[in-house]
Amino acid sequence: MTAAIATPAEPVRSRRWITLSVMLATIMQGVDTTIANVALPHMQGSLSATQDQISWVLTSYIVAAAIFMPLTGFVTARFGRKRIFIIGVIGFTVASMLCGAAQSLDQIVVFRLLQGIFGASLVPLSQAVLLDTYPIEKHGSAMALWGVGVMVGPILGPSLGGYLTEYYNWRWVFYINLPVGLLAWVGLALFAQETAIDRKRRFDGLGFGLLAIGIGALQMLLDRGEILGWLQSGEILIEVILATACLYLFVAHMFTHDHPFFEASLFRDRNFVVGLAFIFNFGGLLYATLALLPPFLHNLLGYPIVDVGLILAPRGIGTMVAMTLVGRLSGRIDIRYFIGAGLALTTAALWEMSHFTQDIGIRDVIRTGVVQGVGLGFAFVPLSTISFSTLAARYRNEAAGVYSLLRNLGGSIGISVVVSRLSENIQANHAAFANYIQPFNLGLRAAIEQGPLSLATPGGLALLDAMVTREAALLSYLQDFRFMMWMSLLSFPFLFLLRTPRHLGGR
Repeated sequence: MTAAIATPAEPVRSRRWITLSVMLATIMQGVDTTIANVALPHMQGSLSATQDQISWVLTSYIVAAAIFMPLTGFVTARFGRKRIFIIGVIGFTVASMLCGAAQSLDQIVVFRLLQGIFGASLVPLSQAVLLDTYPIEKHGSAMALWGVGVMVGPILGPSLGGYLTEYYNWRWVFYINLPVGLLAWVGLALFAQETAIDRKRRFDGLGFGLLAIGIGALQMLLDRGEILGWLQSGEILIEVILATACLYLFVAHMFTHDHPFFEASLFRDRNFVVGLAFIFNFGGLLYATLALLPPFLHNLLGYPIVDVGLILAPRGIGTMVAMTLVGRLSGRIDIRYFIGAGLALTTAALWEMSHFTQDIGIRDVIRTGVVQGVGLGFAFVPLSTISFSTLAARYRNEAAGVYSLLRNLGGSIGISVVVSRLSENIQANHAAFANYIQPFNLGLRAAIEQGPLSLATPGGLALLDAMVTREAALLSYLQDFRFMMWMSLLSFPFLFLLRTPRHLGGR
């Protein structure tokens, strides 16, 4: 196993300012992955767009970020990490302002593309910067700080977006990035150190082209598959073929080319490869849960969208508390125990969520959210730390890009799977429940005698159909929560493949 190569740590004073600047950039990008979701209906009316058209506000950002994130390692090697980081922060901030000022759907889609392009490198670079800024024995604490921005940002995004949209305007969802971006830029410009530039490194155009087309096609089919009917659509079929062929050719090219886009030796590090599988699954659990809970609370239980954001906020608090605790205990306890505890808490929370009813109170939702947040916080930080613990320092920029890419892909696939299952299960459950709507059902006959239900009038039938649809939707959400519980359980075997170095509590 390759030993990690330590890098000189920054002085304590500079370290604090660098950490603050990096955290601001990470939180800004993390919040923007979800903050626009709750504002979409308001944007749709303001920009006179259809439901399908307004979804491109999200799709354009996700696809652009996915395609350009793998470039992080190459561009930082050729032009310097500090320079690329500052360009990313400035470009992301300017693109945010342009999104807020957009006057048409075409404009905001283009500006969201720019946001995705400039923001693609922010999270992987922030991880690499913190790993190089702190000495190796403090990498657990550094990843705890980084994890706060990565994990809490997407969780708090809907709350912040709902508040700004409700009390101000949807444009403030983007304008809020201006002060954060300015502070991050100033801090990086003053305190961050530039890395060595490798002008001899070659650009693997074929490799990047295959990867970009493969990831772009994959993101498109995941985002549009449910709308277009999956394999019943010609567009989705083409995207499936492109994604499969290009990603296969990319992997084959990477292991056979002399100068591939990603160095093949990256994937010979056991902890890093296992960490990629882990973070892929964790990305799915995090983003899929965030995709299901807002419509569950708003559409099914009837909570106002602003209240939905407030109900979800404690989940982020649980994550921050867990990450802080892990950061302080890092190096004293085998780091795999934290990951195991995090998986157990996440699984327990999802199990309880799979037993929700329409009568659950806010306390039940908040409690399970906090438990899941603590679980994700316990697991995410140690996983990020141990994944890079045996990797040579020269691979960090490139490895951080791959790590963030797998987390995002896991989130995209996770969202697509649970949303698709939700739609299919609602139809199946509705058909199953409808079989019980017949005159020989004694419970139904008793309900008809006591209320407005009726099998003979259009109004009575409509009310019955609404009740059946509601129950079918509730059961479908519970089935998704149980599905994610099993996905969390399936992560446990990966724990036994990880090896803990001594500085992280190993023996």
